[in-house]
Order: sequence, then structure tokens, then C-alpha cells
Amino acid sequence: MKIRKSTQVAVGGLSSALCLLLMFMTGMIPFATFALPSLAGILLIVVVVENGIQTATLVYAAVSILSLFMCPDKEAAMMFIGFFGFYPIVKGKLDKIKWRPLQYLIKLAVFNVAIVCSYWVIINLFGLTEILEEMGAFGKYTLLVTLAMGNLVFLTFDFALSRITYAYVHVLRKRLFRRVQ
Repeated sequence: MKIRKSTQVAVGGLSSALCLLLMFMTGMIPFATFALPSLAGILLIVVVVENGIQTATLVYAAVSILSLFMCPDKEAAMMFIGFFGFYPIVKGKLDKIKWRPLQYLIKLAVFNVAIVCSYWVIINLFGLTEILEEMGAFGKYTLLVTLAMGNLVFLTFDFALSRITYAYVHVLRKRLFRRVQ
């Protein structure tokens, strides 16, 4: 299905606006630090499918920069920048790896490096050391247990992202763009 250039521009603009709206809402909802950046990242699937990886990367960069200034929860902004924003863009490339164990090994490596780097930035550059203080009350292995649980949640997120992409391409896309072509 080929859509017009004006529709592609509109998709990029609306996706950017919705991503920013979700990121802005992170300060209002307590559990939103991970949920809303992941939803904002899921919106980038539409941009990848309709406009390609280059435009999705531009949308990701714009939302990342603006969310640093607009988002009240800096941890949520870094979660979008460090992982949830770029992963839907690179997921298609990672899914092309034929051998499944290698595919999941690389995906887990990308996730772990992204999360560790994001939290390093949050703690050392933004100075949000209270994150470590919250975890310190549970013992010295809390960081490792949290990262292990994060890996399980990531595998669930990856599976859900695959299903959402399939549903968008095969069901929702035809309904959204049937009159716009």
C-alpha cells in the first residue's frame, strides 16, 4: 500500500506529538516511568512502517530532545532515550537474524547495555542518586535481581512489540489508510 507524501508527513508529526504528550504525562501518573515511554516507543512502529527507518530516527531524536526539556520525570525521559525510543526502530533489523538463540542473545545484550548506560547517565549526569538509595534498602543484590527481572519484562515487551507490529501492518493499517491513498 503506497500512501501520499503529505500523509507520511502527517504520520510523523502526529506520532511526534503523541509521543511528547505521553512523555509529558509521566509526572502525573506514579507508575508511568516505564509504561508511558514504552507506549511512546510503540507509536514509532507506525512511523517505521509508513515512513521508514530514517524518518523514525528523526522523530525519535526530536522527541528525545524535547522530552529532556518538557518531561517532568527525567528517569522516564532517559528510559525513552536510552531504550524504548530506539528499540522499535532497530527491532526489525534484529528480527532478521535467522538463528533464534543468537537473535535473542543480541537483543538481550542491547537491552542490558542500554539500561545500564541509561541508569549511569541518570545517576551520574542528572544526579538522581535517590534511585540507588531506594534500592539499597533491600540488600546488595537488588540491582542484579532488578536487572534479571527487567530481562524477563524485556522479553515480554519484545514479544508484544512483534504482535503489535503484525496487528498494525495486517489489520489496522488497512482501516486507517483506506481513504487516504
